[in-house]
Amino acid sequence: MKTEYAAIKTLQDKDTVQDRPFLVKDKVKGMGKNGRPFLSLLIGDKTGHIDARVWDRVEEIADSFDIGDIVLIKGQIQVYLNRKQVIVHKLERAIDGQFQKEDFVIEGRKIDTHALFSELVSIVNKLESNPIKQLILDSIQDEEIKNLLLKAPAAKTIHHAHRGGLLEHVISICGLMKSISLHYKFVNYDLLIFGAIFHDLGKVWELDINNDQIQYSHKGRLLGHMQLACELIDRKAQRILGFPEDLKEIMKHIVLSHHGKLEYGSPVRPYFMEAILVAMVDDLDSKVDTIQNFIESERQTGESWSRYNEHFDRYFYLDNLKGRWT
Repeated sequence: MKTEYAAIKTLQDKDTVQDRPFLVKDKVKGMGKNGRPFLSLLIGDKTGHIDARVWDRVEEIADSFDIGDIVLIKGQIQVYLNRKQVIVHKLERAIDGQFQKEDFVIEGRKIDTHALFSELVSIVNKLESNPIKQLILDSIQDEEIKNLLLKAPAAKTIHHAHRGGLLEHVISICGLMKSISLHYKFVNYDLLIFGAIFHDLGKVWELDINNDQIQYSHKGRLLGHMQLACELIDRKAQRILGFPEDLKEIMKHIVLSHHGKLEYGSPVRPYFMEAILVAMVDDLDSKVDTIQNFIESERQTGESWSRYNEHFDRYFYLDNLKGRWT
C-alpha cells in the first residue's frame, strides 16, 4: 500500500519532513559566503518540487546519489528569501526497486507526432519551388528518416528535450515563418520552410533515446547534426534530375549557419536574409520553449518567483498574465 504525502505546495515553514521519498531533479555543489560548502538540490514528486539544502557531510552525501535517483529525506521546511526549501538533516538513496520512478514524475504533455508529421507534409506540399519541395518530401518521407523523426527530441537537455520534440520544434518554427513571410514580403518563404525543417534534421541520427534517456550517438558525436544534414542534402539532390547546384549551396549554408555565431557552433555566420531569419527564429523558439517549461515547472512550488535560473541569469516571475486584465 502506497503512503500518501501532502502536496509539496502545501508544506509550510517549520513543517517536518520525515523519511519522505523524493526524486532528485538537480544537484549542484556550492560555497556559502562564509566559506562553508553546501549542496543545493531540486527534489520533487507528482505534486510538484521544492529546493533543498544540505549543510553537513556535504561531500559524503553528494557522492551517495545522482540526479534521477529517489532519495529518502528527513528535514525541516524553512522559508528563505520568501521561498520554501527543505533543510536536510538526513538523506539516503532509496533501495533499488523500493519505489517506481514513474510515481514521482509530473506527467508531461502528450504529443501526437503522427498528426504533426501530417501537418508538416501538408505545409511542404504547398511550396512553390519544385526542387525545394521534392528534396524535402524525399527526405522526410524516407522510411528511415520518418520513423526516426516521429520520436526524435530536438536537444539533449535545453529545449524540446523529449520524445517528439524535434517535430514539435519544426512545426512551431514553420508557423512563425508563415507569419514572417506575410509581413516581410521580400523573403523566400520556401527557403524559410526548408530551414525550419532541415536546420536540426540531422538530430534524428545525432541523438538516441534509450529508456527515456537522451544521449548522443556515436555518429552524432563524430560528425554533428549539421554535417549529417548536409550529407542528406547531397544524397537526395543527386537523385533529382537537374537539381540546381547553386540551390544546394544555399541550402547547406542555411544549415551550417543556423546557430548564428561561430562561438555558438556554426562554422559560418548567416550571410543572407533567409539564413539570418532561420537562425533568429530557431533561437527564439528554443528559448521560448526552455523558459516556458522552466516557468511551468516552477509554478508547481506555489511560489510567486522562480529559483535562480543560471542559464538565463535571472529569476522569473511566475504569475500567469494571459487574460488577466480582460
